[in-house]
Amino acid sequence: MDAFYASAEQAAKPSLRGKAVVVGGLGPRGVVATASYEARRFGVHSAMPMGQARRLAPNAAYLVPRFRLYREISEQVMALLRELSPLVEPLSLDEAFVDLEAGERAWDARSAEAVGLKLRGDIRRVTGLSGSVGLAVSKMLAKIASEEAKPDGLLLIPPGTERELLGPKSVRILPGVGPATGDHLRRAGINTVEEIAEAGEDELVRMLGKAHGSHLYAMALARDERPVVAERDSKSVSVEDTYDVDIHDRVRVRMEVQRLADRCVERLRGAGRSGRTVVLKVRRYDFSTLTRSETLRGPTDDPGVVREAAARLLEGVDTTGGVRLLGVGVTGLADFTQEDLFAQAAAAAASEEEAAGATGAVEEVAVAEATVGDGVPEEPAARRWMAGHDVRHTEFGAGWVQGSGLGRVTVRFETPYSVEPGRVRTFSVDDPLLEAADPLPLVEGGVRSASAG
Repeated sequence: MDAFYASAEQAAKPSLRGKAVVVGGLGPRGVVATASYEARRFGVHSAMPMGQARRLAPNAAYLVPRFRLYREISEQVMALLRELSPLVEPLSLDEAFVDLEAGERAWDARSAEAVGLKLRGDIRRVTGLSGSVGLAVSKMLAKIASEEAKPDGLLLIPPGTERELLGPKSVRILPGVGPATGDHLRRAGINTVEEIAEAGEDELVRMLGKAHGSHLYAMALARDERPVVAERDSKSVSVEDTYDVDIHDRVRVRMEVQRLADRCVERLRGAGRSGRTVVLKVRRYDFSTLTRSETLRGPTDDPGVVREAAARLLEGVDTTGGVRLLGVGVTGLADFTQEDLFAQAAAAAASEEEAAGATGAVEEVAVAEATVGDGVPEEPAARRWMAGHDVRHTEFGAGWVQGSGLGRVTVRFETPYSVEPGRVRTFSVDDPLLEAADPLPLVEGGVRSASAG
């Protein structure tokens, strides 16, 4: 999906269509989750500190995520993919691999392209959003093709032309080649994929180590034998992010781990599962990868429990030189949960602290908890109104929060189906006629998914 979170917000809010939109944590330690293509023109990108994004694009709309809406759209898209094949491997809410051969939907390049074109049309019809499709003989190449096709495009790499297409491309096009590896290769005079292939496996192993060097050489030759694995067959649920610039700030690392833990639980709950073992993955500046795990007393899908376990695991990892990748996962999956009294007590304490007006890191975590759970923020005693979230006023109807502060909340009254941008009104934060609401489907008359209620 193209700029998924931001595109969903633009589709839901007529006043933001065609404008710069940034979605992420809005606190002092927040990071960008997704930026619209309009915002990217100013240099804003995912994983960027929100403060830096605001400096680059001060006039953009800054919104907190609405995961309930994104999950509903994701379920609609994944349902379309599963109509094509029984082998669908989701990578995240907005991306998946599909084995078209297993679904007997594609026999050659022409039939594959026909399937891709129809899929793009179906996605737009069902969700109102655009997606980009990459078609190729392997997962690596399909991923590259989908990135090259963005936004709102389709690219097919005909069998036999893979090396010809990859050869002149920058080494950065290959998965796992970030700024550090790219600079290392550039200093050795290697700037293109073809130059990687010409260097040979032995030289790459000498430069980058056995695992990384051999893997990079295979990719340069367009070799990728990994099968598409259906999610239902997975024995774990995990999420990870690779950062364009190594993270050195320990506080930022902790916040990223907390955010990943919340996303992991989101996927865990979306699959109707719980897990017993929490796993932390850290890839450092020198490409050394450390994995730490902690087994709990019983299966859980409690975000507080997973977050705390991941934080404990992080304490035992040295990140002094910088971190290029972080991941949080849960294994030992089950179809039931075991309540954790200590986690419940911690959650209660956090709620009390939030109600007392806590700020900083505690506030940012509270925002994440309110968002990831179901997309509609809880209403603590202070009735915090989050920018971008849905509300309904008894007199003026449905709208969304533009901002709040000093005891006031500003609401723009419009829906995804409004022809023109809606009117803006300001209320007291405790106005009894104003309440939090569920997000509306982006397509009028759309059916809400069962999990969303």
